[in-house]
Amino acid sequence: MAGIQVAHAGRKASAAVPWKGGAHLSAAQGGWQTIGPSAIPFGADLGKVPRAMTTEDIVRAQNDFVAVAKRALTAGFEWLELHAAHGYLFHQFLSPLTNQRTDQYGGNFENRIRLLLDTTRPVRQVWPDKLPLAVRISATDWKEGGWDIDQSIALAKLLKPEGVDLVDCSSGGFVPDAKIPAKPGYQVPFAEKIRQGANIATAAVGFITEPKQADLIFREGQADVVLLARQMLVEPNWPLHAAKVLGQKDKLPPPNQYARAW
Repeated sequence: MAGIQVAHAGRKASAAVPWKGGAHLSAAQGGWQTIGPSAIPFGADLGKVPRAMTTEDIVRAQNDFVAVAKRALTAGFEWLELHAAHGYLFHQFLSPLTNQRTDQYGGNFENRIRLLLDTTRPVRQVWPDKLPLAVRISATDWKEGGWDIDQSIALAKLLKPEGVDLVDCSSGGFVPDAKIPAKPGYQVPFAEKIRQGANIATAAVGFITEPKQADLIFREGQADVVLLARQMLVEPNWPLHAAKVLGQKDKLPPPNQYARAW
């Protein structure tokens, strides 16, 4: 199964790739005017002030997500994830730290989640019921006065009836000065709390590197799925390694040309 994650960077857009510093691009470098819920910059190397989105901008962004869902389906993808974490556009609307709007998209919780819900609904209408739809969120901003786990649980409860099958539970990425206690499995409790509090399937992520660690998360009911990113880059054969460690070697046979080495 091939999956695709789609996102709008909002105020974090118009930036260089990470291995070239990741800072905002100037006009001479091909940069463009960024947009967001309010004219509040991210800060640090991403200091460009976004233009507060108009209602027309919001409708255009929603339509673009629907269009990309259709293209993903045509291209043969079978898993679609809306990225509403790490300080990207959806997250910028969710958090009161950046959403200072006074219209129907800002202020109270119901208004701040409106963009995500109003986008998820038409995306689900064009994305077949038989194929999974996930939403990645930052369960907390790690910043006082920002988005937090209680709001995440409340959001997840509302995403489920809109046809979301799984909530991918990350955190942070929202402000440059967040104090994040990163350590192995530090985000797993978020997946567990949302899974229990919203009765929805969740994915655990973040510093999950060892097979037994990943297996225990699933067996103890902390999450329904464990997603690996950096560790798969570090160790592309991690699934084979995990199969050996967990005594499941026969259930994951290697391609014939590699079988003798296995």
